[in-house]
Order: sequence, then C-alpha cells, then structure tokens
Amino acid sequence: MVRRKPALRPSQISLLLGTFSLLTGCGHPVERALAGRWFGESVESFDTADVAAATGWARGASMEFSDDAITVAIPAEDPRKGRYEVASAHEGDIVLAIRDDHGRSEKARFTLDGDHYLKWHLDERRSVVLRREQ
Repeated sequence: MVRRKPALRPSQISLLLGTFSLLTGCGHPVERALAGRWFGESVESFDTADVAAATGWARGASMEFSDDAITVAIPAEDPRKGRYEVASAHEGDIVLAIRDDHGRSEKARFTLDGDHYLKWHLDERRSVVLRREQ
C-alpha cells in the first residue's frame, strides 16, 4: 500500500511563504540600499562662482526612497513623487528610470558611497552629495 503525505494546510502554506519572503528579501538590492531619506550636503565640480549658490540649493534638497517610490524635494518647488526601476547597477553606480504620474520616464544617475553618502549626478560633470538621515 502506498502512503500519501497529507496536503499542506493553509496555515502551513502561509508560514512557508512568509519564511521564503524573509529569506529572499523584498525588491532589488539597490532598493534596499537606497531606502530612507537623504539630505543635500554639498556639491561637486561646479564653477567657483556658482559653488555658494549651488551649495545653498543642494542643502535645501532631499530625496526619500521607499520600496519603488521616490519623493524629491527641491527648494522653492512642490515635492515631486514617482516610481522608479533600477535600469542598471554596477558596484556603487546606479541608473534609475523614474516615472512620474503622467507616465513620463527620465533616467537619473547616482553613485552610492558607503552606507551614508549618495551622489546625484546632475550631468556628466556636476553632482550633489546627499547624506542619509540618521
């Protein structure tokens, strides 16, 4: 006689799925690395005449990452919200494809510098350095 294993009960299935999600984590590893709020701290590679104004602007900027959502706050503007996908990631260099509420998508480039600093590349030369909220 062949003995059959009893089927899993719904509670056992839930436990297995919960354990699996804890072990595998949620989202892309970049999402986990970016998670939280980042505040502008300084600028890099701006012309000397523009550094003071650019630094003041940068210090008023912030970004918040939560799952696949991003909120960008820029001085004198309403915060902008969108959804992002990781377009590419190699070591600390990240390119995000960010979609706004109208479905338009733009790419933004960042560089993670350890756990506490994030560079937001405005163009090929200039960047804003952001510090993670403690």
